[in-house]
Amino acid sequence: QQEADQSRGFSGSMKIEEVIVVEGKNDTLNLKRYFEVDTIETHGLGLSRETVEYIREINRTRGVIVFTDPDSAGENIRRKLNYEIPNLKNAFILKEDARTSKKVGVEHACKKVLEEALNNLVTFVESRESLSYADFVDLGLTGRDNSSELRDRLIKRYHLGKCNGKTLFKRLNMLGLKKEDIWQELI
Repeated sequence: QQEADQSRGFSGSMKIEEVIVVEGKNDTLNLKRYFEVDTIETHGLGLSRETVEYIREINRTRGVIVFTDPDSAGENIRRKLNYEIPNLKNAFILKEDARTSKKVGVEHACKKVLEEALNNLVTFVESRESLSYADFVDLGLTGRDNSSELRDRLIKRYHLGKCNGKTLFKRLNMLGLKKEDIWQELI
């Protein structure tokens, strides 16, 4: 199920207890501009076994927030970490909220976007399928002219970051959402 941590109430340079996993030093610098925070940098896709084990240990003691870029490399890192380590918290930003003319990433997001992402953390829980693919299709989330618009509404509502239909289906199931829950968000 989704965990939205509304108790943070960021103002000024607030200390974040969890360690945030980012891709590189510029992501760290941008976060430190606005928050008191410790980070672990994956250095892009170079996610070693030692780094994964270090993140696993930090998650046991302080908690971890995965805050990777909204691109394919960032999603690959996020997917790997969530697969390897249960109960990680995830912060998502949309590409349009973290881009320059040539690049996209956490390093380019403004304070407001970072705060919103960190105030709406998502923890994926491995569970049985709560939403069948037939229900996903029945809700119009794939195969219709407006499917992309409907998916975007759910992505924003649940703070899931940009994802295609297949990834959204998986994330909705990982949140334990049922057809009725999703229907209420779409009407």
